[in-house]
Parts: sequence; structure tokens; C-alpha cells
Amino acid sequence: MKAQGGFLSYEDLAAHHSEWVEPLSTNYRGYDVWELPPNGQGIAALQMLNILEGYDFSKIPFGSPRHVHLFAEAKKLVFEDRAKFYADPEFAKVPVKWLLSKDYAAQRRALISETRAARRLEAGHPPLKEGDTVYLTTADQDGNMVSLIQSNYRGMGSGMTPGDLGFCLQDRGELFTLEEGQANTYAPGKRPFHTIIPAFITKDGEPFLSFGVMGGEFQPMGHVQIVMNLIDFDMNTQEAGDAPRLSHEGSGARQAARHHPARERLPHRNHAEAHGHGPRRGLAARRLRRLPGHPLGSETEGLLRGQREPQGRPGRGVLKP
Repeated sequence: MKAQGGFLSYEDLAAHHSEWVEPLSTNYRGYDVWELPPNGQGIAALQMLNILEGYDFSKIPFGSPRHVHLFAEAKKLVFEDRAKFYADPEFAKVPVKWLLSKDYAAQRRALISETRAARRLEAGHPPLKEGDTVYLTTADQDGNMVSLIQSNYRGMGSGMTPGDLGFCLQDRGELFTLEEGQANTYAPGKRPFHTIIPAFITKDGEPFLSFGVMGGEFQPMGHVQIVMNLIDFDMNTQEAGDAPRLSHEGSGARQAARHHPARERLPHRNHAEAHGHGPRRGLAARRLRRLPGHPLGSETEGLLRGQREPQGRPGRGVLKP
């Protein structure tokens, strides 16, 4: 690192130690959804679920214009908080209890218009759309489950290999900001905000699902959709992973509507535009090839069910009239 002009030292690596952190949860219609706390973005999924819980999705069809609109608007609100508050709690006061409160979710929900997309600029935050992440989950015969995610950031990480040791150093420090006075401003010994978030769901205190997705800033949106697919839209685990997914990118006045070729299952662009989601960049639907999950005891007591997605690279298209 020093040879490349970097600041990371041997002493920094020697002083590093892993920590056991307590996961955070919210209750979504009787199911406890668990995510890792900041300095990651796991609570973004919990905040989105808190907002969306206020709508009766038993009366809102999957993939309908209203489903797409409410999802995108909840994401916009939560990602404003993500940009402002999420950081290393050892260095910044992250108001987690407030962010995850149902009262705060109700306040944010009240800002959503049922007829128009919110027109606001995207809050300033580091670029999060590129990466190279691996997610896996497994369970044993006793019902112990592991939800694991790893990423060097930007493919090969920093691209720096210490001597001839044969591994690359990660590059998650890129997600710091150099602007003074921000929660995520670079400082010695501080952990950067990061995007990798393994998750669990429990039901009445018992394990229900170990799950995760990949895709940088998409991950909280992916988690929310998996939870909603299972609980609100009554899909089984395979269906929840195979269903087309929405990915909102940005909060400008005109948003995009892109989708996987299975277009007959998604709302037409005109329906999205009726709510103000326009034909440039922003509101996308994609079927990711990643969401292994293992629900336990949800259909047959003691039975582990696994799900995976095909490893092909799905196509994308811009919705046109």
C-alpha cells in the first residue's frame, strides 16, 4: 500500500479485529426480518418494509402499477436517510432506533403521493453500482443456518497484491466521503459505509429463512421484494427468487422503466408513467440470478427447502409504447 501511495499500514492490519455485532430487526406482518447494523446498509431494507407495511398488498396485485409505484417511493425516502445517516457507529451517531421506529415510518409514508412520483434530486453519496459480490447460505440437519456475503468491491478490489502472497486487498474504503463534517467522512481507524448485507427471517422466534442478494445498492430493495413476495404475495421460495424484480436508480424528475424479457408479467411503461416514473433512468425491473434461501419449518416441520436462480445473464430492454 505504501508503495502505491496509500495510507493503510502494517500497524492498521495488525490492530484490526473482528467484532460480534447484534443484528437488528423489524416485524413485518408477524415475521421478524433480521439485518446487520451500520456501517452497512441492512437497515434500509427494514426501513422500506416499515413504510410498505402500511399498505394492504393483499389487495394490490404483484407487478401492478401501484405495487411498482409504492415500492419506488419507499425506496427514495429510505435512501435519503441512507446517504445522510449510515456510517460507522463508533464515529457517528446513527439514530437506528428512530430510523426503525414505526412512528417514523408513518411520517415518511405520509410523504408518498398515490398519484405522482416524488421529484427530488438524489442525495450525495458514493457510487455503489459496481462490485463483485458472492453470497451463499447453508443449513445443517439440526437447523443451524449461515447467511454469508463477501465482496472485495469493484471486481479485483484495490488491484493491489501484497508482495507474492497471492491475494488482493479489498477496496471498500472507496465508499468514504472526503467532504468534512459528514457521518461517513474518512478518518483513521474508521470503517466505511458498505453495502453487503446477509439476512434472516424468523417467525415466532423460530428460523424461517436465510437469504441474501447481490448487486451493490440494490440489495435492500432485493431483500424487501423477497420478503414481500413470500409474505404479501404468497409465493413459495423458488417463485420469490424467480419473480422479476424492481430496481429504482435515482430520484430525478424523469425515471426509467426497464425490465426482463418476461414483460407480460410487468406493468407497461405507460402505467408507470401515469405515476410519474418516466422513460429515462431509474425504475427498472430485473430478474437477478442470485437468491439462495432455506426456509425452515414453514411448510413441513423439520424440512429444509432450498432455492437458487439460474446462472444465465438475463437480458434487459427499455419499455416502449
